[in-house]
Amino acid sequence: MPVPLSPSDLSSLAAALRAAGCVFAEDEAGLIAATAARPADIEAMAARRAAGHPLEHVLGWAEFAGLRIAVDPGVFVPRRRTEFLIDRAVALAPDPAVVVDLCCGSGALGAALAAALDRVELHASDVEPAAVRCARRNVGERGRVYEGDLFAPLPGTLRGRVDVLLANVPYVPTGDVALLPAEARVHEPLVALDGGGDGLDVLRRVAAEAPRWLAPGGSLLVETSERQAETAAGVLADSGLVTRVDSCEERYATVLTGTLPARRARTA
Repeated sequence: MPVPLSPSDLSSLAAALRAAGCVFAEDEAGLIAATAARPADIEAMAARRAAGHPLEHVLGWAEFAGLRIAVDPGVFVPRRRTEFLIDRAVALAPDPAVVVDLCCGSGALGAALAAALDRVELHASDVEPAAVRCARRNVGERGRVYEGDLFAPLPGTLRGRVDVLLANVPYVPTGDVALLPAEARVHEPLVALDGGGDGLDVLRRVAAEAPRWLAPGGSLLVETSERQAETAAGVLADSGLVTRVDSCEERYATVLTGTLPARRARTA
């Protein structure tokens, strides 16, 4: 049960958060009060937030695509802009669909897509043990979550069967990681942020293997920045995928889709 706070106490909490630099202090104060189980928790949560911890880590959850996603400390926080990727995936997914969520983090993408579709066989993987533990809670009975690097831990029986391959790979160039907000730079795993010299190193690895795993007509969907989109599209095209770039101004999101031609033989 949420801790009842008087209007004056709630106002004081918001003032403390605002003084710490929280732009949406009133909203955050309400969320902390609604999430805390005891009065002492409110003080501890407010202190963590004031110290710069991501709000989602403080609350223990994030709202994503209509779901409440558990987010543990040290796990990448799902961004609301990535809901656009889910919109694109829903539009492409057949019924039934075999879905793989690579670099799954909290498992938010796989869980959201599974919730939006009628019949799904869902598999997800991440290299971070903390992320895998979190994803298993979020995915639950909807699918299976594996620990390992990209495709490596997935069962071989998925090769050539994947209809929708979600890969929210890191795409921040190494030189730009230091420019990220402290909430991400300090409190989220570097492996979920750093995409290498030009930000596309992990994407290249995914694209190189994707045709072996995709079903004919299946699609790989990734999020990228607007300035990287053209180069990223070339990476997917070099792997034999038919590429498409979609943008959503409202969410400041760019999604790249690479589809395996239905009549193209998969790479052995």
